[in-house]
Parts: sequence; C-alpha cells; structure tokens
Amino acid sequence: MAPGRYEVYERLLTALRDGPVRMLLWQGRKGSTDAQYGAMEVGGHGYVPCVTGEEALAASGWRRAHETVAGRDIAAALYPDRWGLWLDPHAPGGGVGVPWLDLRRVVAGLEALPAGPLRLSEPSVDVQQFYALLGQNAHRTPAVRTLTRAWVQPALGEPYLAIGLDLYDTGEQSVAAARAMMRDSVAAVPAGLPVSSVALADDYDPVAMWMRANGRPFFDRGAFPGGPAAPAGYGYPPPSRHPGAAPAPY
Repeated sequence: MAPGRYEVYERLLTALRDGPVRMLLWQGRKGSTDAQYGAMEVGGHGYVPCVTGEEALAASGWRRAHETVAGRDIAAALYPDRWGLWLDPHAPGGGVGVPWLDLRRVVAGLEALPAGPLRLSEPSVDVQQFYALLGQNAHRTPAVRTLTRAWVQPALGEPYLAIGLDLYDTGEQSVAAARAMMRDSVAAVPAGLPVSSVALADDYDPVAMWMRANGRPFFDRGAFPGGPAAPAGYGYPPPSRHPGAAPAPY
C-alpha cells in the first residue's frame, strides 16, 4: 500500500470484515475431506488467494472449485497460523495482499487495534510521575512480574504510550488485578496523552513482539530484595554469575 493510501486500505479491511470472499480450492470440493485452499508466497510470507465477487471469479478464469466464506471467518481461520489473504491476484497489478496482522485486526476489531505498519520506539515523553505511581502499584500487585514501555505511532491515528504487562499467569484474577492496577495509575498521566496496555504473553500482538525483542523493563519484581529472580528471556539478560560482573548485552 502506497504512503498516504492507508485510508483506502482501511476501507478495504472494513469491506472484508463485513462481506464474503470466494476461496479458491486447489483440490477437492466444498465440504470434502480433501478440500484444500491454494497458497502463494510473497516476500517470504504465506498468503491464501481468493476473489472478492462473482464477477472477479469469472474474470479470474478459475476452473476448479471454490467456496464462499465470510471475511471475518476466514480471517479468524488464517491469522493464528500467520497466513495472510491475497485478494484478486488475477487483477491488474496483482491484487492486494492482507497480512496476517491485519486479519487479526479484522477479527478483533479495526477500531480496537492500531492500524499498521506501526513505528515503535522507546518513549521520550516525560511522565516520571506516572511511571513511579505505576511501579508502586505494580509492587502491590503480586500478579505482575515486569512492566515494559514503548512509543507507538500507528499508520492512522494518534501516537500513544503502550505499557507491556508481563504476568505470572493469565488467569481471570491476575488479569483483573492488572487492569485495576492500570486503572488506579492513569490518574498520573498528563491530560491528552493516550495510554494503552498490552499483554506481553500475546504472541500475535506486534507491540508485544517488539517489547519482547527490544524493550527493557522499568519495573522488575525480581529486582526487589527477596523477590523471585527474573527469568531469562523476553529480552532480559541472563543473571550474572559473579558479583560485580558486567551484565550481558540485550
């Protein structure tokens, strides 16, 4: 998608969410045990081809079977395995590819998740009072292991501060406690600064993936005296084996 055309792309995602697509069956027929969609690779990423209507189907020259599926349903089926959807590959210019990250947005809600591609970096906003209060509240919330932060600039919409929540478990009580901690802390956020939170355990969230690879926790329960040791992983350096030794690089 060319720069400046993201609004058009968002309308395309809305149409995909609300309408049906014709999935091209490489083998088998609808409902048969050997039915299998076609597949294509573009830029090292996998996509499943489809067409967007009966006229497009006729124009494609496809002579094998197909099945009609709701856009939201096929998005839900494809994105967990990191497959995208390629619309009308027969069209002039080769059609449009929808990456799996955007299929996830189609399923979860286009308004609920930020529009990509995202620009992610360490935050430069001065909100030390918020960080301090959040750290205090996290220390009183046993479910929280670490907190990480990132500055997120979506393709559309305002940039915002994201807080990554690394919990000891993702049970209902732990999640509720983390939400309450965030709710009690946002009072210290300056007016006009959007803040959102993301679960670091989410393997499909691009902000969580960036934080795991690049973020440094600003709260780490393992760093408190008597607290449990922070495990390696999520971008943390391994514990030093000797007092005074320099920490391993991230």
